[in-house]
Amino acid sequence: MTLILTLLVVFILLVCNEMWWRSQLSHTEINRKFIHITVGTFVAFWPFFLSWQQIRWMSLAFLVVVALSKYLHIFKAIHSVQRPTWGEIFFAVAVGAVTFITQNKWIFAAAVLQMALADGLAAIIGVQYGRKQRYLVFGQAKSVVGTATFILVSVYILVAFTYVSGTPLAYGTILGLSVAAGAIENFGVFGLDNLFVPVLIAYVLQQIAH
Repeated sequence: MTLILTLLVVFILLVCNEMWWRSQLSHTEINRKFIHITVGTFVAFWPFFLSWQQIRWMSLAFLVVVALSKYLHIFKAIHSVQRPTWGEIFFAVAVGAVTFITQNKWIFAAAVLQMALADGLAAIIGVQYGRKQRYLVFGQAKSVVGTATFILVSVYILVAFTYVSGTPLAYGTILGLSVAAGAIENFGVFGLDNLFVPVLIAYVLQQIAH
């Protein structure tokens, strides 16, 4: 029953976001990243009410839905970015991959929130306030403000993780891991950062907590 309700919540979020996106005369980064943040944050807390096996099945189902949507143009809002990317597909893969790295609920949450919140807010703030400090990485536009936002939000997530999980993380480790994640976000072309950032965070935190 919980699994069905989870699927229903994700579907409702996708449909509501699509309707909102289609109702807008102009599509901003906030429109595109809204579903990224909401669904990603919801996914981050799946281990608290789903089993690890159920999360893997959900990841597979999510992967199939996103792939079909991309080719059949069903949910246009999540594919509206104006550059070649497979980010949504890589994120679905990452959700399943992280379950094989850790069985710690808080580590899973911290890893997934890196893309849901850090990446989502970095994109929004970068577009809104970082137009004058842009630079190119493999032909893709980035901004100093956006990258700084990613690192700052990443730090907040890891600090929160230390308090709620009881896992001691040195401030140097937190900053270093956040900067490393920010670097991957910069160089992760075609959406590969959606896979590599959660996997990196989950692996490092698992090694420390083990």
